[in-house]
Amino acid sequence: MRRVLFSIIFSLSANFAFAGPVPKLSYCQSVTSVVAGGKTGAGQKLTKLLKLQWENIMVQEPEFATYVGYPGQNDRWSDRSLAGLERAEKETDCTLEALKKIPRAKLNKKDQITLDLARRDLEQSIEGRRFGGKYLVLDHMGGLHGEVVDMISSMPQQNKKDYENMLARLEKVPVLEEQTEVLLREGLKRKITPVKMFLSRVPAQFDAVLTAKVKDSPLYAPFNDIRIDLPATDKAALQQRALEVIEKKTYPALQKLKSFLEKEYIPGAREFISFSEMPEGKAWYAYKVKTNTTTSLTPEELHELGLKEVARITREMERVKDQVQFKGDLHAFNQFLLTDARFFYKDRDELLNAYRAIGKRIDPELPKLFKTLPRLPYGVREIPDYKAKDSPTAYYEGGSLEGGRAGYFVANTYDLKARPKWGMEALTLHEAVPGHHLQISLAQEIPDLPEFRRHGGYTAYTEGWGLYGEYLGTEIGMYQDPYSKYGQLTYEMWRAVRLVVDTGIHSKAWSRQKAIDYFMNAMPKSRLEAEVEVDRYITWPGQALAYKVGELKFRELREKAKARLGARFDVREFHDQLLKNGALPMDVLEKIMEEWMDARP
Repeated sequence: MRRVLFSIIFSLSANFAFAGPVPKLSYCQSVTSVVAGGKTGAGQKLTKLLKLQWENIMVQEPEFATYVGYPGQNDRWSDRSLAGLERAEKETDCTLEALKKIPRAKLNKKDQITLDLARRDLEQSIEGRRFGGKYLVLDHMGGLHGEVVDMISSMPQQNKKDYENMLARLEKVPVLEEQTEVLLREGLKRKITPVKMFLSRVPAQFDAVLTAKVKDSPLYAPFNDIRIDLPATDKAALQQRALEVIEKKTYPALQKLKSFLEKEYIPGAREFISFSEMPEGKAWYAYKVKTNTTTSLTPEELHELGLKEVARITREMERVKDQVQFKGDLHAFNQFLLTDARFFYKDRDELLNAYRAIGKRIDPELPKLFKTLPRLPYGVREIPDYKAKDSPTAYYEGGSLEGGRAGYFVANTYDLKARPKWGMEALTLHEAVPGHHLQISLAQEIPDLPEFRRHGGYTAYTEGWGLYGEYLGTEIGMYQDPYSKYGQLTYEMWRAVRLVVDTGIHSKAWSRQKAIDYFMNAMPKSRLEAEVEVDRYITWPGQALAYKVGELKFRELREKAKARLGARFDVREFHDQLLKNGALPMDVLEKIMEEWMDARP
């Protein structure tokens, strides 16, 4: 999860009276003051500094505040102007300088980990400035058009003020459009853009939001059925106001951005797909590999690891094929799984209900593997139509107890012939429980961690855990059907292929077609899925590497703990130890788990 530091003004009361108003300190002055001399202990200084930093983030990044349930920010958007981004960089610098003044040796073990993580995050943010990622704010997988819809749909809907907050945000979209356009124009000048052929899909995404009738737009969806206890006249007034704001403010802003994309941005976007050809591209890709995997593995090492994993999983897939007595090679078996009607639903609701039923089978088995389970519930819903075609098979949307929002496993119902039944158990285990929902919700509910650790994340940990969650399915009675077991192997193969394809494209000059062919030859995936996935790796270089790296580390640590502890090994305690500190970089997690093993009686 990206966390950008912005400015905030804090008022610090004095201990004495004087004429005139109490002076206000800037954010940088405040954090500097916290770590300055005095008798305050190192741990207290760290706590106070991180509290200031968190409040700073919540005020200056109100979208994130809405996500975590922090109050009072739901009518605002972040300042994404060049001046605002410059201010954020300065505050990142001063926060890091303040953290450096806290004596690490005087902290307890838990606070040392917190200090190390806080410094690491800021140092990597500073390291990444040189690459111009701040100009990549729109692509076929996301942008202002989708962000506004997602934000409005995820906001609280519990009282009249909540709906007024939605209206306030919808009314301010023109400012966001101006700031977004400035960043995109600067990216064009610097030749830092997404790939042109993928951007050509974006105008159609705008059209799905900018419907002919405002009432048909996903922007208006929260106002269609206002269920709070309000007089009918008040509900009607909110709905009328929403129609006016969307038609006169939000629509024109998004139409303006769409026009800019069609006339200037898309025609000027890059043609090549390898990130290594971007300005400072090789160094930029290496940075993305490092930050996404939280390891020192090179692209070449990751490519070779992927090839080895593909070979290993292929052997396991062959065994399942033989178990069901299929006559033919693995490629023919994959084609059979993709085309036989028995493996597909014909109705969206049937698909969604089947996912819900799988979740209900998993839930009662979780205490066999975990001592601690989250309080936050989860549900299953479908990816909105306006973005389903260019979205993955599923994803997870985090919830918030404070914000009154459940977590959601969001499934793709577009093109049901690309959504086979045999992959559904593994996908539910990954996106819901014991995968993303369990891990992310537990982290949010850890009471004695600073907020940035409860709500933050490292891709190798969070996505590695999701893939590890698929692996755990065998231990709670899933995959009884051999075709479902094959589905689990398919999903594991999918993440192994990512290691090969991502590095192939960005460090070995693979073509898009070569990547698609490799993807489809390795597993039963439709051409649509293969294209969506490969295009994702091109657009988000390095991100897809994290899954397999993280999962292999979790499995390695488990095997190491079993060997070291022998009869004392308890899988429930082991999992609690993995999860008790929230998401961590892989190198930090390994060190903590080694210390835990050494300390076991």
